[in-house]
Amino acid sequence: MSEQAYQQLMARVRDASVVQSISWLLSWDQETMMPAAGAPHRGKQLALLAGLVHERLTAAATAELLQQVETSAWLKDAPAHARTNVAETRRVHDRLVRLPRALVEETARTIPVSQHAWAEARRANDFASFKPHLEKMVALKRDEARAIAVGGDLYDALMDEFEPGARIAEVAPFLDALVDGLVPLVRAIGAKGNPALPWAGRRFPIERQRVLCGALPTELGLRPDGSRLDVSAHPFCQRIGHGDVRITTRFDEADPRGAYFGVMHEAGHALYEQGLDPAHDGTPVGEARSIAVHESQSRLWENLVGRGLPWWRHHYPLVRALFPEALHDVELDAFHRAINRVAPSLIRVEADEVTYNLHIAVRVRLERALIDGSLSVEALPGAWNDEYRRALGLTPPDDANGCLQDVHWSCGAFGYFATYALGNVYAAQLMEAARAALPMLDEAVARGDQAPLVAWLVDKVHRRGSIGRGARIIEDATGRPPDAAAFLRYIKQKYAPLYGV
Repeated sequence: MSEQAYQQLMARVRDASVVQSISWLLSWDQETMMPAAGAPHRGKQLALLAGLVHERLTAAATAELLQQVETSAWLKDAPAHARTNVAETRRVHDRLVRLPRALVEETARTIPVSQHAWAEARRANDFASFKPHLEKMVALKRDEARAIAVGGDLYDALMDEFEPGARIAEVAPFLDALVDGLVPLVRAIGAKGNPALPWAGRRFPIERQRVLCGALPTELGLRPDGSRLDVSAHPFCQRIGHGDVRITTRFDEADPRGAYFGVMHEAGHALYEQGLDPAHDGTPVGEARSIAVHESQSRLWENLVGRGLPWWRHHYPLVRALFPEALHDVELDAFHRAINRVAPSLIRVEADEVTYNLHIAVRVRLERALIDGSLSVEALPGAWNDEYRRALGLTPPDDANGCLQDVHWSCGAFGYFATYALGNVYAAQLMEAARAALPMLDEAVARGDQAPLVAWLVDKVHRRGSIGRGARIIEDATGRPPDAAAFLRYIKQKYAPLYGV
């Protein structure tokens, strides 16, 4: 009977997963296709779906089945995937039980309106128009954190949604180690100076960028019948369900790097979703473990592969042929140095590898202050500018290039940013292990063959699903607990020769 109760419990979990997938589809549509005036109604749709998921996972029947399975003798000898599914269902159930359905629905209803207000404010460089929406979102997330934390740290309660089991006290040392290790290198590189980009002032027609970027997902290993690429204000990846994962990018005619590396980044996320075990679809074991593990996949493909010389030995002739007017006189070495140009900048998604984590450190400090109440939304633009002067030596000329640049806070993703830094750390450690396991990896990449690396990642990361914490997945894949050493090693080994520092 206990195994039967487990199957009944998983049926309820799978039903909730299907409802959740409908909200993911609506969210994708909101960012790519929906008319702007549709935001309020989209909020009503998402609120209803969020309420249904909450109801399904917190219902008395779910709680009874969960308790029955947890207390059974069957569970002790059950397969690992079943034990993980039960433990994860308990974690999610307990989290949701603490949240009033009205709060869940109100948050879901608010997000589309807030996101639309953010997009309009960013376009118009008008923080004042976004301020009331952000104030409401901060208030909702504080209410959520108070309900979940039950006297504990509010930020930890929010971060747990994205990185289960993680605490800021554990993550802060990673951020500190990255900042301490990177700032001296940034200063040393800055002292060398940076020449202008070799293609400065030239144009990269967007229709040809679409051709270039459109071929990338399939080349990296995404199934063409299971993925698609679209355009949005902020690049993202959204899994709808098994066999349906969607990515977006954005284009700039003056510089193709944003679109190109945006596609590589989001395709890395999509490869993770594609690599999950379809036998467990709709259950926790069939889901990605955490945002930090997810970011390890996107950053690995974007940076450790995509900005590496082996990748460009194969791909640069193709890119140069597509943009002969802009690149006819730019040799491979000059191009490689340009795409790895280090310079403090204002926009996180366009930041180089060396300075990227400094952007993350700024955001983590600010969002922790917003949640604990020591920073008001009204004071955010000034605080943001102060932090950028301290961390990167730059002052944003306006809020569009400052505190309005990221979509995350408009949709309530407080506690998310720290996972980007963890993802960078995990990516470097995974790539070190992959190179040790695949001695001819760079040669394969230089031939345009990504299959060995994809297969290794599927085996070591993707198929693990949610079995174990994110840090444990990285430890099992690499043979040691995560730390910042591999990332700092990688950065110094790559950039010291490029800049002679």
